[in-house]
Amino acid sequence: MHFPGNKHYNSYNEYFKHIFGSRVQKVSIDAGFTCPNRDGTAGTGGCTYCNNDAFNPSYCSPAKSIRQQIEEGIEFHKIRYRRAMKYLAYFQTYSNTYAPLRRLKEIYDEALQLPGVVGLVIGTRTDCMDEEKLAYFSKLAEKYYIIVEYGLESTSEQSLVAINRGHTMAQAEAMIRKTADYGIKTGIHLIFGLPGETRQEMLDRAVTISSLPLNTVKFHQLQIVKGTRMAQQYRDNPEIFSLFSLDEYIGFIVSFIERLNPSFVIERFTGEVPPRFLESQPWSNLRSDQVSVRIEEELKKRNTWQGRLWTR
Repeated sequence: MHFPGNKHYNSYNEYFKHIFGSRVQKVSIDAGFTCPNRDGTAGTGGCTYCNNDAFNPSYCSPAKSIRQQIEEGIEFHKIRYRRAMKYLAYFQTYSNTYAPLRRLKEIYDEALQLPGVVGLVIGTRTDCMDEEKLAYFSKLAEKYYIIVEYGLESTSEQSLVAINRGHTMAQAEAMIRKTADYGIKTGIHLIFGLPGETRQEMLDRAVTISSLPLNTVKFHQLQIVKGTRMAQQYRDNPEIFSLFSLDEYIGFIVSFIERLNPSFVIERFTGEVPPRFLESQPWSNLRSDQVSVRIEEELKKRNTWQGRLWTR
């Protein structure tokens, strides 16, 4: 089985070419949100692995208006992606539905009024969504490309507690299903390599998530980021961590996506953190697109593809 673009997996870039007929570029925005596991609602301290400064582009700042961030972001991306003529406003930092609906409407309506913006990518948590907000996004989705990306990170209840997520897998799954029921495109993010998780446990996760009503998935190898509680854990107890080498990760991901629902669009296989933020990551010098090339090569070498071992 082959996918668009002669890939051996369902590629995000090819997916957008099919929908829009051209390249679409995401423009990150920091709208000044926080998270319920930071302000005491669900916990304090935030997720143990999280330092938002490590992935926030230089033009992003909650001190700037949404318009200014988008305009500066478009100029920033024009240097690298000159073919992009359409843009998605990507609300990435912290939990971007963690506010009253009135405030969300102000933010998202401002973004959608800008020329070239054809939709929204909303990064958030499943416990920061409710039916009132879902109804609003469902209405927007009648005119714009709207996708809600939930940070799931793990399907292990033990891991969710250990990384201080502040919600259970059952709660997350219920909201993922409800979001899809509203006709809203839905994605999740997973981290591979969290302490205490075995390779087999992570591999079995492909079966778990394949039964969910998802449009997109994002994968991220665990990176130990400075300024986080996990960085301190790594310094204190490095033996509890089993970070992937590059070859290990490529082999794991290929085995994972063989078991993955082939209808899911894979947005990315890895995360990128500027080296200055990293406490440890043995292959931080590689860009995500370079790793993707290696993964595609391994898929060809094994004569395999996304969903080859998937069973309904």
